Amino acid sequence: MRRRLAVGLIGLCGLYQLALGAYFIAIRPPLLSEDFRFLGLEPEVLGRLLPRLATWLDLVFTVLGGQMAALGVLVIAAAMRLGSAKGDRRELALIGVAGLLSVGVMSAVNFALRSDFRWLLIVPVLVWAIGLGLAASFTPGAAAGRTRPRRDRR
Repeated sequence: MRRRLAVGLIGLCGLYQLALGAYFIAIRPPLLSEDFRFLGLEPEVLGRLLPRLATWLDLVFTVLGGQMAALGVLVIAAAMRLGSAKGDRRELALIGVAGLLSVGVMSAVNFALRSDFRWLLIVPVLVWAIGLGLAASFTPGAAAGRTRPRRDRR
């Protein structure tokens, strides 16, 4: 039961990354209202000062979205491997680092920016952490601190 829940939660985090990537590629506008608030500029003023900024940001967010989607695919693959009992604590640690660098950093930055979405962006961090905690309870070597028994060295 714990294994299914952990794999499901980690897989859900992968789907979240995949969907977030698609949003950044296809839907996200170059600047949100909170971006203008943070910059202290009205959209018209910024458009006059930097007329090509929106086009450039659109390209940047397309690249960023592709990276997010790629991470999502890899997290789903890692969750499937954990579900097959072939995963080990090193893979689990790497999934944890991926979560910290993706949803963890995104959430922290959105708090620093006082984003309208800052409280909502804690949810993926919590889901990732709960999934990892559950996975650690059944992943080989996670409790003992190693992935396989040591050989007798004579």
